[in-house]
Amino acid sequence: MPNSRFTLGLEQLSKIDGEAGHNVIESLQDICPDLARFTIEYPFGDIYSRQALDVKSREIATVAALTALGHCRPQLKVHLNAALNVGCSEDEVKEVLLQMSVYAGFPAALNGMFAFKEVLQERQA
Repeated sequence: MPNSRFTLGLEQLSKIDGEAGHNVIESLQDICPDLARFTIEYPFGDIYSRQALDVKSREIATVAALTALGHCRPQLKVHLNAALNVGCSEDEVKEVLLQMSVYAGFPAALNGMFAFKEVLQERQA
């Protein structure tokens, strides 16, 4: 039986990332189910469920961090979708990506914006 962290995390994952999040978890089942469980329990069960920040603010921070890292395109695309899912407007997401040009450099901002362009196209399909 799943523990409360897992249950809470799965609820948060569904609300925030939807199908894309579940696809990530499912893709880990055949190679490392423990990593899938840890991904549900810690980020979503322990962190995303905290009350000090709303989920929209958490997604803005996540998009900024993943953009700045510059080597997390699959995760960035999941969280760009998530940002839209939890109420960020397209303009807000674009501004976050543009802001990253100052702190992470133009290559990171460009890569983030192109990932966002793909996300928007995929959402319209």
